[in-house]
Amino acid sequence: MRFFSDNTATACPEILTALEGANRGLAKPYGEDEWTARLDGAFSAFFGTEARAFAVATGTAANSLSLATLSPPYGAIFAHQEAHIAVDECGAPGFFSGGAQLALLAGEHGRLEAAIFRAALGAYPPGDVHKVQPAALSITQATELGTCYRREPLAELCAIAHERGLKVHMDGARFANALAFLGCHPADITWRAGVDVLSFGATKNGALAAEAVVFFDPALVGDFELRRKRAGHLLSKSRYVAAQLLAYLETGVWRRNAGRANALAQAIGRAAGAALLHPVEANEVFVGLGAERRRALRAAGFEFYDWGPESAGDARFVASWDQPEGDVPALCEALGRS
Repeated sequence: MRFFSDNTATACPEILTALEGANRGLAKPYGEDEWTARLDGAFSAFFGTEARAFAVATGTAANSLSLATLSPPYGAIFAHQEAHIAVDECGAPGFFSGGAQLALLAGEHGRLEAAIFRAALGAYPPGDVHKVQPAALSITQATELGTCYRREPLAELCAIAHERGLKVHMDGARFANALAFLGCHPADITWRAGVDVLSFGATKNGALAAEAVVFFDPALVGDFELRRKRAGHLLSKSRYVAAQLLAYLETGVWRRNAGRANALAQAIGRAAGAALLHPVEANEVFVGLGAERRRALRAAGFEFYDWGPESAGDARFVASWDQPEGDVPALCEALGRS
């Protein structure tokens, strides 16, 4: 019974159907096909504003190319210390930007806090040639600890960033899970709150390999297309990624898949009880098990990642959109016994 990651999930039927539909006949390469041509319109309709959308194959590419477009080589990119760009992308933002540095901040349950962010900006006087210059704020929605930003705290962070001339990037690898939990319009936690660029993830929620970079201000696109090509992420057969993204948005499968994964995670969180480490607001559950309980669960056939220092005995369980029906009740029962 596997709770390693939603990256272990299959591609959902709607995505496979879309791929089959795109896999007929000849089509122009390098984004000149009819599917890619529809992306701007589909994302604009989804978010309720004019948007430019660019398909890429991985979340790391989406995050790093976004940030490289927003930050010069001498820039500082502010992010939570647990952010994926900080701990799981092998320095990619710095590499793609030509040297920008991450300025990592603390925050409870994986969320950045306005007061901490404002204080951190104070350590970077504008124009000080001895320091990297604040360039961007990167926010993860849902966070690496499975929590979500409500609109008001998010808007406050964006406002602080914009006051200092920073642009705001959102890592939305689990954006659908956040939307499903918050029950709001996609615009409410993106451009209406002040987000400038979104890394829109679909792979974790039922796609095969499909991510997008979405610019809410077309003027910010700049040299993004050249950066994407130079980085090796302009796909020759981009119709296959574009077709997935279109199906994901237009069929509403994003909501169904995220809603099911979230509901399963909620059940696990309830079973964890007092051992729960963070609020369950998406499809990740963090539990303080202790080394002995972790061994017992693994012996019973459950697979999951250890989280944090080995000595802490913490664990992460991720519910996928296609989690087998019996897995979660079995885990809940085991957590109740252990």
